[in-house]
Amino acid sequence: MGSLDLLMEGFQSALTLENLFYAVLGVFLGTAVGVLPGIGPAMTLALLLPITYSVGPDSALIMFAGIYYGGMYGGSTTSILLNTPGESSSVVTAIEGNKMAKKGRAAQALATAAIGSFVAGTIGTLLLVLFAPTVAGQVVKLGNPSNFALILLALFAVTAVLGTSRLRGFIALFLGLAIGLVGGQTGQPRLTFGSPLLADGIDIVVVAVAIFAIGEALWVAAHLRRRPLDIIPVGQPWMSRQDWGRSWKPWLRGTALGFPFGALPAGGAEIPTFLSYVTERKLTKHPEEFGKGAIEGVAGPEAANNASAAGTLVPLLAIGLPTTATAAIMLLAIQSYGIETGPQLFDTEPTLVWALLASLFIGNTLLLLLNLPLAPLWAKLLQIPRPYLYAGILFFASLGAYSVSFQPFDLAILLVIGLLGLAMRRFGLPVLPLIIAVILGPKLEEQLTTSLQISSGDVSTLWSEPVAVIVYAIIALALVYIVVNGLRPTREEPTREEPIKEEASS
Repeated sequence: MGSLDLLMEGFQSALTLENLFYAVLGVFLGTAVGVLPGIGPAMTLALLLPITYSVGPDSALIMFAGIYYGGMYGGSTTSILLNTPGESSSVVTAIEGNKMAKKGRAAQALATAAIGSFVAGTIGTLLLVLFAPTVAGQVVKLGNPSNFALILLALFAVTAVLGTSRLRGFIALFLGLAIGLVGGQTGQPRLTFGSPLLADGIDIVVVAVAIFAIGEALWVAAHLRRRPLDIIPVGQPWMSRQDWGRSWKPWLRGTALGFPFGALPAGGAEIPTFLSYVTERKLTKHPEEFGKGAIEGVAGPEAANNASAAGTLVPLLAIGLPTTATAAIMLLAIQSYGIETGPQLFDTEPTLVWALLASLFIGNTLLLLLNLPLAPLWAKLLQIPRPYLYAGILFFASLGAYSVSFQPFDLAILLVIGLLGLAMRRFGLPVLPLIIAVILGPKLEEQLTTSLQISSGDVSTLWSEPVAVIVYAIIALALVYIVVNGLRPTREEPTREEPIKEEASS
């Protein structure tokens, strides 16, 4: 059966009344939390992970995908109206978007962001449909040594690329690997400290909720601004003919930059959004407007942002490797149903995967239909008193963690790891390497163990496949670059708070 036939079947599943409801709910929730500073889609998905115990896998993933895309758009609303990015990938949007809002053009800025998100998201999803099955078909042919190398590359790339300090990134990575070692997966208890409650390891749902919800809520609550936020009023978003003429090319260029970067093992939307902004600044016919509210500076980065979101689903669905925090939580949701993730996902769960892909087209359309008329409502959301907001987050986080196994011990683990999350933000340790390590660490160990068992303990089997050799060469070259670059004189080390903005909701 061809991809087109499978996609049509996916639409049949995604357009059922129940799944359509979850798509609308996901887009609505995603936009709402994206608007609120400090609360991103990763935290929202972490809080909602326990819902997977009572909802079907297709419905849960469709809702989570809606939250992912909605959160991307919601972050741009905050950037434009408050100059406070709700998402790290929306930082660039704030440069021109807030200037437009201050000049009385908030409606136009929000409109080009919404339409650009729709255009880029739709094109990005089309590319995802075309490339993900092909990538999965090739990866499924690889042996354990190559899979081990690919997971190692994903861990290395996410750690080395993110943040201002690679040392902090690797500290976070090893903290995550240590948490992943807890339990008796090998038949011998490790790091259980004699507690039988830790024999099966720490539930990944508890870790995710603690790091994203508890750690983030405590950090943001500790830095609340006491004075009310100055919110720029906004009416119904609209664009003039000139605005359309200046936006459509940046939308396409942003999409072309965002999707490939999102599909790379390092993932993330920060680099393509910045590159899109630089590109539009060079190509614009109105250079005098840049820095004062140029619509191209909103259209391009927003398109790159959403195209990157589609791109990150390529390694997630085709290889089983998450490259962003939100993708990591989506992977956890899939695994919570006992579904084996990786390249075989397209063969073992075709209905689920194609329903998810079809729902991305539906979610993009819903985003446009909801966000244009509801822009004034999103602006009013910013007036919610922060103490009430974060008290609610802490309550639902605790409830969600307890519902995993109904053990009070899980609440103690939640608090300990939540305090670890707070400390990481305090000292500028990125959160993403930790959560990726907790998820991929056991997979890395499994591939290593299987490879050595098959070869009767011969270590050379780890580089016995061509793909594995190529991957190790890439890692070696990256290490050489890091070492050489590190020996050069660099600018002064940033303050402890600087990396936080970058990792606010990764």
